[in-house]
Amino acid sequence: MNRSVPIRKAKFKENASIFRCPICKTKVEVRNFNNMICQNNHCFDIARTGYINLLTRPVKTEYDKELFSSRNIINDSGFFDPMLETASDLILEHVERFNIKDVKILDAGCGEGSHLGRIINSLYGKIAGNIQGVGVDISKEGILIASKGFYDIIWCVADIANLPFGDGQFDVVLNILSPSNYGEFSRVLNDNGVLIKVIPGSNYLKELRNIFYDNKDKRVYSNEKIIEHFKENFRILDRKDIHYTVKISKDNLKHLMRMTPLSWNVTDDRIEQVLNRNINSITVDYTVVVGKRQSYLDLL
Repeated sequence: MNRSVPIRKAKFKENASIFRCPICKTKVEVRNFNNMICQNNHCFDIARTGYINLLTRPVKTEYDKELFSSRNIINDSGFFDPMLETASDLILEHVERFNIKDVKILDAGCGEGSHLGRIINSLYGKIAGNIQGVGVDISKEGILIASKGFYDIIWCVADIANLPFGDGQFDVVLNILSPSNYGEFSRVLNDNGVLIKVIPGSNYLKELRNIFYDNKDKRVYSNEKIIEHFKENFRILDRKDIHYTVKISKDNLKHLMRMTPLSWNVTDDRIEQVLNRNINSITVDYTVVVGKRQSYLDLL
């Protein structure tokens, strides 16, 4: 038996207090490292690889094993590194400012877990206390990959609109290139907690957008509406714009197109056009926004 399996399951027992039942919202306990059971006997199995499925109903999603495998390859190529370094630095600043000893970080919309895994790895040795990462995604395929790759992180198949955690459990919520649910993010953050959201900038993957879309309006993208919506729910503490280019091989370009939603409704002919253009670099453009949940006084 793989010796890491008990360690993976033990994380749920050690951190049972952060969870609540996604059905009835009551407290839970972990029994025999195999099941999470709430006060009303709703029971959820902990998988052998060390993840738990807390969805209350089946959900269809565009995100499959092939897509997440491609994202993992792109992540390993260093494509996201400057953005992940920025997110790590912002977490470290927050931890040091509030002298947080044991840090709990939730990645809401974590995919196959590579972003959270890299961020936590970069924080080891810089934070004096413990770091507990928790990753949530609606895709079982993504969480399965994550649980095999990062055994020291808690992985959950769950809906960000119904997070299976008690109020005020996290110091940081990450939301990287993923949809948001600000009500739930606000609920699970503690009083000093921050939300770090990463949003594509106007030039993000512009080389692909210019070929994919005939309509010039679709080629132009602005994230201002997303930022305005953020401001309606969270008070912005910091904002950083990240802009760089990445050299890319033809194989990695295929993986990049496979993983980005920009290509989902694009014809095979357009995909071939991209591959035949001999594109060897891609523009990467992000806005990273840090926010604190709105208090009553903020809303006056």
